[in-house]
Amino acid sequence: MVTARLIDNIWATRKAEALNGCKLMLAQVIGGARAGEQLVVVDTISAGIGDRVMITTGSSARRMLKDDEIPVDAVVVGIIDEDCTFDMEHA
Repeated sequence: MVTARLIDNIWATRKAEALNGCKLMLAQVIGGARAGEQLVVVDTISAGIGDRVMITTGSSARRMLKDDEIPVDAVVVGIIDEDCTFDMEHA
């Protein structure tokens, strides 16, 4: 898993049919070697822009959506509480 901040919504009028109904967002990784990397994620927990979140990737992300065939690499699995601080944010 990685930690990230949600920075924008992604709207895609034309996309793979399997993605219909998925809320797509743009996330920026915070901390670690991947800091600054941007990911397109599926949000299944109603997070919002500005939220710090935990993201799972790969086959674990598809399992969260209960569909191993869906073309998804990253899913938001948790919102990090505001009062939770960690040094990775400032890296």
